[in-house]
Amino acid sequence: MNIYVLLKKTFDTEEQITVSHGEIVDEGAEHIINPYDEYAVEEAIKQRDAHGGEVTVVTIGDEDSEKQLRTALAMGADKAVLINTEDDLEQGDQYTTARILTAFLEDKDVDLILAGNVAIDEASGQVGPRLAEALEISYVTTITSLEIDGEIVNIEKDVEGDVEIIETSLPLLVTCQQGLNEPRYPSLPGIMKAKKKPLEEIELDDLDLDEEDVEAKTETIEIFLPEEKAAGRVLEGELDEQVKELVSLLRNEKRVV
Repeated sequence: MNIYVLLKKTFDTEEQITVSHGEIVDEGAEHIINPYDEYAVEEAIKQRDAHGGEVTVVTIGDEDSEKQLRTALAMGADKAVLINTEDDLEQGDQYTTARILTAFLEDKDVDLILAGNVAIDEASGQVGPRLAEALEISYVTTITSLEIDGEIVNIEKDVEGDVEIIETSLPLLVTCQQGLNEPRYPSLPGIMKAKKKPLEEIELDDLDLDEEDVEAKTETIEIFLPEEKAAGRVLEGELDEQVKELVSLLRNEKRVV
């Protein structure tokens, strides 16, 4: 089985993020694998171990993106591909990403593609569905269970707190989220093996693409941090006093009663 995982390098939201002049300050920022993509890597490894084949992780980025690819290799992926756009592309969007991935995958023998449900930096959730449409293969988003039996695939999909049961077939693209599995931590032997696993680097020219072919369809006007929320208020006194004070606050300050 030929399994591909779409990987994205994102800012570590556990660390401080600085925004200046409407842009995120990249210098000194910590980067990690998009957390939802970790579920995709884990599931790809599980499906390979169950059905055979190999797992290839793919990312679009710069040379610094090798770190995230090596982490995925240390988790157990077999191969990695970096599509380096650092010198060829100044700006891009979800269309850009999907167009580049389509050019990379359209001549590949693909059985299964896994991606994160969303990226925590932009959270559009567009790249997976856009890619599947371009490749003309089936796709299912926000999956929490994946069972493959030959060409038949049974899926559980999260739908606003409920579960939808879907039967489909390979080739297939799915986007993964929390609850699908528990991503493993790279082990020391895995980290050592990752150093010897193949990591291929290609550029847009290798995909017969020019910058004009992948020009963004949208423009980011501004990036800003949300306003800090005011501290909550603790109501004191007996229960009936608290109720009266709460009603008064809702009526006089918030004007919702």
